[in-house]
Amino acid sequence: MIHIKDLKTGLNLFKALSSDIRLQIIELLAEHEHLNLNDLAHKLDLTNGAITMHIKKLEESGLIEIQTAVGKHGIQKICYLNENKLVVELKSQEKGNNIYEVDIPVGRYSSYEVKPTCGMATRDKIIGEFDDPRYFADPQHIHADIVWLTEGHFEYRIPNYLKSNQQFEELQFIMEIGSEAPGYCNNWPSDIYFYVNDQEIGYWTSPGDFGGVRGTFNPDWWPLSLNQYGLLKLIRINKDGSFIDGTKVSEITLDHIGLDYKSDIKLKIGVPAHAKNPHGLTLFGSHFGNYNQNITARVLYQQQM
Repeated sequence: MIHIKDLKTGLNLFKALSSDIRLQIIELLAEHEHLNLNDLAHKLDLTNGAITMHIKKLEESGLIEIQTAVGKHGIQKICYLNENKLVVELKSQEKGNNIYEVDIPVGRYSSYEVKPTCGMATRDKIIGEFDDPRYFADPQHIHADIVWLTEGHFEYRIPNYLKSNQQFEELQFIMEIGSEAPGYCNNWPSDIYFYVNDQEIGYWTSPGDFGGVRGTFNPDWWPLSLNQYGLLKLIRINKDGSFIDGTKVSEITLDHIGLDYKSDIKLKIGVPAHAKNPHGLTLFGSHFGNYNQNITARVLYQQQM
C-alpha cells in the first residue's frame, strides 16, 4: 500500500497517473501480474521508445518496479506493480485537535521473543551476529532500523497522552513489513499477527520476503543477497472492529481492549508457532526499505463534555 498523508508529497505520483497510457499500463500489470516492455508496447500499439518513457515515470513515482531477466532474445526488462493499493488523505488528520501521532523506531521494542533466522541492523552496521537471539538484549537494539525473526514477536509501548475527559475513538498503526526467508524469497507467504494489550486483533499474510531490487532507502553497504523492502500496511481498531488496509479482519473493537486514559498501550507484532504460514517477519524502519519511516502510531480521541 502506498500511503500519502500530505498532498504535496504525492505530486510525482499524481503526475504519473495523469496519463491515460500510464493508467492502461497499470491496468495491464494488475491483470497479468508482470509484463515485459515488448509485451506492453504491443498491447498498447506503441513504439518501444514511447513505452520506455511512460515506464520511467511510473517507476520514478514508486508505482511499479522493473527487474531484468535473461530471455530467448537477450536481456528483458520485466515490469511489476510495486503496490496494489493507494491511500490518499485529502484532509490531514494530523492537523486536527483530536489526534496525536508518535514515531516508534523498530528497534525500540519493550519485549521480544525471537527464533532464527533473526537479526537487526542500524543504518551503519549489523548489531551482533546473524541468527543469534542473544543480541536482541544488546542495549544498541534501540538504534536498530531493521529487525527480523522467523518465529516470535516484537512488542512496543505506545504512550497514552489522553486526559480524564477524553475517550479513545480509534487506534492506527502504519508500518513497512514483510516475511523473513534466509536471504530473500519473493514468494514466501507468512501469517503475521497483530495484538493490542495481548488481544489478538487479526493477521495479514505477507506474500514474500522481497529482494532482487535494492530498497529505495537501504544503505549502500546492505547486501543485495538480503531482503530489501516490505509493504506498507495500515492497521485500524475502532468501534466497528479491526481492519488492515480497509479490510475487516476481526470483530475486535476498542471496547474489547478496554482502553481509558490510565491504560498502557502495547502493540505486539509476531509470527506464532500455530500460524498456518510461519515464515517470519521483517520490520523496516527509517533508512531501510521503500518508505523511510518507522512504526507510526496514531490515537484518535473524543472530548467528553
